[in-house]
Amino acid sequence: MQSHAPALVEPAKTWKFLELWVDPVLFPPKILLLVGDQDGSCRIFSPASDYKLVVTHANYDTAQAWLLEDEYERVQGQVLAEEIF
Repeated sequence: MQSHAPALVEPAKTWKFLELWVDPVLFPPKILLLVGDQDGSCRIFSPASDYKLVVTHANYDTAQAWLLEDEYERVQGQVLAEEIF
């Protein structure tokens, strides 16, 4: 099955976890995916824009602060790569 999100699966850079973040003020809600990589960096993608890379941060704390600044809320839980592969 071909992935609709080619930027999320890169052979040279594996991801460790992903989180779903939502802006609950808008309707329909705006959704972003935060992908935490094995090296500690985090990338944020927009599913509404064909999974376009929105921004990259050096660590989880700065990525989380960026999302919270724009009033996004994390959907409870994480998807761990080790549970999928």
